[in-house]
Amino acid sequence: MLTILGFTMIATFLVLIMLKKMSPIAALVLIPALFCVFVGKGAELGDYVIDGVTGLAPTAAMLMFAIVYFGVMIDVGLFDPIVRGILRFCKADPLRIVVGTAVLAAIVSLDGDGSTTFMITVSAMYPLYKRLKMSLVVMTGVAAMANGVMNTLPWGGPTARAATALKVDASDIFVPMIPALAVGLLGVFVLSYVLGRRERTRLGRLTLEEVLEPQQVLEPQEAETVLVGAGAGGSVDLHKKAVSTGGSGSGTDADAPEDEDDDGFAVLDPHRATLRPKLYWFNALLTLTLLTAMIMELLPIPVLFLLGAALALTVNFPHMPDQKARLGAHAENVLNVSGMVFAAAVFTGVLQGTGMVDHMAEWLVSNIPDGMGPHMAFVTGVLSIPLTYFMSNDGFYFGIVPVLAEAGQAHGVSTLEIARASLVGQPLHMSSPLVPAVYVLVGMAKVEFGDHTRFVVKWAALTSLVVLGAGILFGII
Repeated sequence: MLTILGFTMIATFLVLIMLKKMSPIAALVLIPALFCVFVGKGAELGDYVIDGVTGLAPTAAMLMFAIVYFGVMIDVGLFDPIVRGILRFCKADPLRIVVGTAVLAAIVSLDGDGSTTFMITVSAMYPLYKRLKMSLVVMTGVAAMANGVMNTLPWGGPTARAATALKVDASDIFVPMIPALAVGLLGVFVLSYVLGRRERTRLGRLTLEEVLEPQQVLEPQEAETVLVGAGAGGSVDLHKKAVSTGGSGSGTDADAPEDEDDDGFAVLDPHRATLRPKLYWFNALLTLTLLTAMIMELLPIPVLFLLGAALALTVNFPHMPDQKARLGAHAENVLNVSGMVFAAAVFTGVLQGTGMVDHMAEWLVSNIPDGMGPHMAFVTGVLSIPLTYFMSNDGFYFGIVPVLAEAGQAHGVSTLEIARASLVGQPLHMSSPLVPAVYVLVGMAKVEFGDHTRFVVKWAALTSLVVLGAGILFGII
């Protein structure tokens, strides 16, 4: 019964948010509360929620102050040269911009933290997507998949969890998997090329002069400025009047809902009052120091971002009214993301507290046919795709993987093969509603979580299968 209720609860949540019948926050809170009552444990709901909130509180604190920190860095112009440099390299071509998004997300993912990766990637790329009227779900989807592949780095989390759970060395898991993961990352780049071609066909291109011309930076009252596409390889013009977005070619992408809010263009305004050009190198050094300290684990990440945000505000905006104004400007993002994390704590708390997640895992493992025993590495790789989406990494690697490894050993499959196969599902895992970082991604990009989910699931699952296929082909799995 708990198995059926667990799968039904997850399916209900996904359907409601993808159909936009409920907001993600409401769905994350109300649906598990309702199912907790169905299970007959309504009286223990409070304990489950408190346990979930307690577990995710450090993450919520980290995200709150990280958003403030990177928001201030955007305000003062730290990322403006990056944005303009990427734009010049991409030549205002949607295809190059989408590929550039994947490359940037992959590079920044070297720090091992998904939230930081998404903050930096969105901060740099969001103005370009808005300026060219590109699909924001393409940006979030490509960034999530690139980060998912890179999330398998030994310091990224999954590999360390697998090594700990199975008592093997992390390098013995990761190093042999490098060729398969490289193929997976290449697959993300190829996919970004395909998606970029679709965007180019839908929108055409702007000339570099049109994009960078200072007087064309939008003010709030000019939010109805749109692009009129001219087809693949063509040019487009800017018109400050109300007309519908679109162009000749393939038409509007059904997976690419447009957001009419153009406030992201302000990042490219070279005359905004918040710029601090004299403090540019201080801010760059502060950011580099912060990321280095995070990688070296000198202090807990929430503490680092708390200190960084306080120092950034104090140095860049020494007057109290200015500090309050900056905090107010980013309050919406902070509230949206932190609220989503605490709502997700209700979902995970009920799943784990009622025992639904354990029963779901046991049911899946028990239904593996006996004939698949010699192929347990392949089975583990396939199961990792849905299980890491519907479960936390802790639940999967400490609860499921040891059981799969034990079953594999009984049929002569090594523990290391099982451990490597367990990494396959990470490209999809990074878009799971149970991953706090994904709410940073969609929140900063101003994309509905349901739209992101509907767009990315099929492509991320395909990327995971590419990694699995490469692992089998190379004899790694």
